[in-house]
Amino acid sequence: MRTNTRKLRTATACAAALGLLALSGCTAAETGRSSVVGGTKTVRLTVPSWVGAQANTAVAAYLLEEELGYTVRTQQMGEVLAWDALSRGNIDGILEDWGHPEEEKRYVDTKKTVVRGGDLGVTGHIGWFVPKYYADKHPDVTDWRNLNKYAEDFRTAESGGKGELLEGSPDYVTNDDAIIKNLKLDLKTTYAGSEASQITAMQKYAEAKKPFLTYWWTPQWLNAEIDMVEVKLPEYEEGCDAVPEKTACGYPKTPLQKFFNADFAKNGGEAAEFLKNFRWTTEQQNEVALMIADEKMAPEAAAEKWVEANESTWKAWMPEK
Repeated sequence: MRTNTRKLRTATACAAALGLLALSGCTAAETGRSSVVGGTKTVRLTVPSWVGAQANTAVAAYLLEEELGYTVRTQQMGEVLAWDALSRGNIDGILEDWGHPEEEKRYVDTKKTVVRGGDLGVTGHIGWFVPKYYADKHPDVTDWRNLNKYAEDFRTAESGGKGELLEGSPDYVTNDDAIIKNLKLDLKTTYAGSEASQITAMQKYAEAKKPFLTYWWTPQWLNAEIDMVEVKLPEYEEGCDAVPEKTACGYPKTPLQKFFNADFAKNGGEAAEFLKNFRWTTEQQNEVALMIADEKMAPEAAAEKWVEANESTWKAWMPEK
């Protein structure tokens, strides 16, 4: 299954602007082995650019430090680069992977430098969405066959006379241009530049009750603020997106996965056991993500607040004594 619809085309190593936890910059060791394996109690985790994944790392890091006595170093990096770093032991874990079959085959199945860490407990899905207030007025807009009928409503100054399909970062791999072309839709993709800019644009549209069509995903904290309805694209089937430029189908549902450096998984002690046990729900992830993104709490503060209120959940993740 090719589900790497959030994979970064460019492998951006570090971006300190997020200010997440103790973001360590590009300082991962070049030893090729986990730092925990050598006896030091340091765990390195990657931080993807979207806020749901930031919530995973924030809670895991808080518990590793406060309950298990580890030092946690975090790095923001592109998803493909994170797989390479994981294989070398420069980071110990990826807590939210949306599907990278090529990297999984190379590092897990062939090189065996990376191991599967199990389900995160959250199922991801990417699609095209309109706000519910618009779908309530035009119920048939939720069928892709009717999008040309409503394309004029989605026009913007940036979409060149066509209906706008609002995208986030141009670094995310999507099949949307191919889908538009192959389904003969009167639409044009335009890029906000980042997830944060896309959210700002969506909030402005929603505040003014204006129609918009956007590439979007679940889980995402904004879905609790703006009621969204998915536009049904042709149903995803295995292999329908194997040739990107020929894609004429929607996106799959993806159970999000964890992956660990193989040495860390074997010899990482309580940290490895804890991260293998780490599993929560979409609702729990969204609760923390909402605190970070909407309430503007520092990730560490949001994690602390969630941990204090959910002891019965995270106690089950703790290593057996």
